[in-house]
Amino acid sequence: MIKEKYFGDREFYRSTARIAVPFALQNMLMSCQSMIDTLMVTRIGMVSAVGTAAQIDTLSGMISYGCIGGIGMFAAQFYGAGDKRNLKRCTGFSLLMVLGNALLWFLVATFFGPQILRFYMNDSAVVEAGLQYLSISRFSFILGAFGFSFSNMFRSTQQPKVALFVSITASCVNVLFNWLLIFGVGPFPQMGVRGAALGTVIAQCVSAVLMVGYALYSRQDFVGSPKEMFDLDVAFVKPILERVWPLIVNESTFGLGQTLFIKAFGQLGKVQMDAYYVGNQIFNLLTFIIYGYGSAVQILLGARLGEGKIAEARRECDYHIGLAGILSAVLVLFLLVFARPLVAVFGLSDPSSEALAVSIVYVFAVKASMRLYNFMIFCVLRSGGDAKIIQFLDSGLEWLVGLPCAFLCVDLLHMQSIALVLLVTQLEQLVRLYFGMRRVKKYYWARDLTKTVGA
Repeated sequence: MIKEKYFGDREFYRSTARIAVPFALQNMLMSCQSMIDTLMVTRIGMVSAVGTAAQIDTLSGMISYGCIGGIGMFAAQFYGAGDKRNLKRCTGFSLLMVLGNALLWFLVATFFGPQILRFYMNDSAVVEAGLQYLSISRFSFILGAFGFSFSNMFRSTQQPKVALFVSITASCVNVLFNWLLIFGVGPFPQMGVRGAALGTVIAQCVSAVLMVGYALYSRQDFVGSPKEMFDLDVAFVKPILERVWPLIVNESTFGLGQTLFIKAFGQLGKVQMDAYYVGNQIFNLLTFIIYGYGSAVQILLGARLGEGKIAEARRECDYHIGLAGILSAVLVLFLLVFARPLVAVFGLSDPSSEALAVSIVYVFAVKASMRLYNFMIFCVLRSGGDAKIIQFLDSGLEWLVGLPCAFLCVDLLHMQSIALVLLVTQLEQLVRLYFGMRRVKKYYWARDLTKTVGA
C-alpha cells in the first residue's frame, strides 16, 4: 500500500528527471561558483568581508525570487494550457517587478552600505573591505534581474537546458575573471576583494546577454513585442498580484530573517564567522538537489493543473513525497561522510576554525534532512497558488521559532559555539515540516489558476 501510494512508475521518474536534472545542474554550477569565490577570498583573508557584504545581495535575490516564483506558477499553467498571449504578459510583468526590486537595492547599497555592514558585524576591517566589494557588486543587481526573469520563463516552459547552458558559461566567466582580478594574473591588475566583485558583475552581464539574446533569436513563445509583453490590464495583473504579493512579503521577511541570523552569529566573532561561511558554502553546494528538484515539482504539477488534470496532480504529489525521502537520505549521508575533506579544501589558517567548520557541516546535515522536504512542500503549494500559507510556514516560523532560538542562545544563554547555536535553530525546520505536510494533505493547492485570469 505504501509502495503504491508514494512510489510512481518509470515514466514518473523519467519525466521528473528530465526537468529536475538540468535545474539541479544549474543550481550546482551556481553553488560551485560561489564555493570557488569563497575559496579565492579565503586565500586573501576576506571571507567574512565578502560574506557580510553579500547580505544585501541576499535580500535583493530573495525578493526577486518571490516575484518570479509567484509569476512562474501562473506561467507554468499558461504553458500547460497553451496560452501564448498570457505567457508573453508574464514575461513583461516579471521584468517590471524584478528590475524595480533590483533598482531599489542598488540605491540602498549606494547610500546606506556602511550602516548596513556595521549592523551585521561591527569590525572596522571587515566593514572597510566589504564596502570595497559592495561598491562594484551592486551593479550586478540590475544585470542579474534580466537573467533572473528570463531564466524563470525558460524553466516555466520546461526548457531548463537553456538556463543550464547559460549558467555554465557565466560560471566559467566568473571563475576566470575572479582568478585574474583577485590575484592579478598576467596583464590584469591585482584588485583583491574588488576583483571578486568585478568578476561577478562581468559574469552577470554575460548571463543577461546570452539569456535575452537566445530568447529573441529563437523566438520563444514567452517573448513578443513590447506591446504584447507589457499589455498589463487589471484583469491580468490583479489575480496574479493576489497570489504573488504574499510570496514577495514572505521572501522579503524571510530574506531579512536570514541576514538577522548573521547578526546573531556575528556577535561570536570573526573566527566563528569564518567557520560558518565555509560550512554554509559546503551546505549550499548540496542545495542544488533541493532547489533543482523543488523547481521541477512546481513546474510539473503546475502543468498538470493547467491541463485540468487535478486527480493526476494529487497522485503525483504523493509520489514526490516518497522521492523526497530518498533524496534527503542521500544528502545527509554525503554531508556526514565528506565533511572533513570538503572543509580541508578551504585551507583555513586557524585550526580551531577548521574544526568548527566540520561541526557546522554536521549540523547542516541535520538541516538537510528536513530542508528538502520543506522546499518540496512549498513548491507543491505554489504550483496551485496556495501562497498565503507559505508566508506562515516560511518567514512566519523563521521569526517565531528560528530567530528567537538564535538570539536566546547568543544573548541570554551566552553560548560560545556557533555549531551548537545553529543546531538549536533547526527546531524551526522540524516545526515547519509538521505544519507543511498537514497543509499539503488538505489539497487546497490542487486547482487550475488559468481560469482566474482575464483574457
